[in-house]
Amino acid sequence: MLTVRLATPPVSWRLRPRLVAVGLTLFVLVFLLFCLGMTIGDVPLGLSDVLSGLAGVGDAGAAYIVQDLRMPRALTGLLAGLAFGASGAVFQTITRNPLASPDMIGINAGAATAVVAGIGVGFGGGLGTTTLGLFGGLATGLLVYALAWRRGTTGYRILLVGIGIYAMCTSLTDYLLSRAQITDAQASIGWLVGNLANRGWENVVPLALSLAVLFPVVLGLARWMGTLQLGDEVAAGLGTPVQPVRLGLLLAGAGLVAFATASAGPIAFVALTAPQIAQRLARLSAPPIVTSALTGAVIVLGSDILARVVVELPVGIVTGALGAPILLWLLARANRSGG
Repeated sequence: MLTVRLATPPVSWRLRPRLVAVGLTLFVLVFLLFCLGMTIGDVPLGLSDVLSGLAGVGDAGAAYIVQDLRMPRALTGLLAGLAFGASGAVFQTITRNPLASPDMIGINAGAATAVVAGIGVGFGGGLGTTTLGLFGGLATGLLVYALAWRRGTTGYRILLVGIGIYAMCTSLTDYLLSRAQITDAQASIGWLVGNLANRGWENVVPLALSLAVLFPVVLGLARWMGTLQLGDEVAAGLGTPVQPVRLGLLLAGAGLVAFATASAGPIAFVALTAPQIAQRLARLSAPPIVTSALTGAVIVLGSDILARVVVELPVGIVTGALGAPILLWLLARANRSGG
């Protein structure tokens, strides 16, 4: 009996010139925005002062301001943008839907519910917002996968279940806010909109460690993402372990967005818009992981600078105002194409 074994195509390491050029451009832009953001504050600094402070040379006062006071905020925004952008690319790929993102399928909302429950009603025994947000996001991701399981999962079921979980968590958060004391409700709302103010190294370290662990996992599983775009049957026929790969990507993506949300709050629309922008910049059929991550960092850092220069606002309000038109454009484009 002749057995035909279909093997997964090997990973292509051929460099695409446009993708490399876009990635390098975004990397330079991220570094520029990272440094530019640290020039803003009660004590204005020049870009040269920031660069000297990062290198640990020059004026000691400027170095202290840069390294101890402003770098934690900038690093939190940078790392959160990377995590949101990469997780958005993961979810849009495994669901094969450009409207799928952690914002839409309830992971951000689950983290927000856990934090509001901790602040408003004392849930969690005094755990901090970072820990509560992390547990809430991860638990929501697992719940979405479990409810979407029926002899396996599909991107369509994950999206539909996620939308239902999002509505449930949002309603529960609103109820908790209505029952909380005014001071607790104000503290919760300040976190819910997504905010980089008063961030310290305690916010940076967990997020950096999560990226160091989970981002390589996503990149390792990314070799299968191209076949997942072809549909489950075709992907399985090509030798892709569909369900293990989808579960691994979902857990890694949920972990990235949970840590980012725990550190910076549920910054709106970054995970939705960054992969779509990156995909169009690179002119690819699916969102590229690294380029999406860099695009997310550009959006968060740029929005934070805009929020502080134009008017003092939380960064999540600016990303929401910028992301809403992109969401409307995606919906209109889907309607025109019949998607």
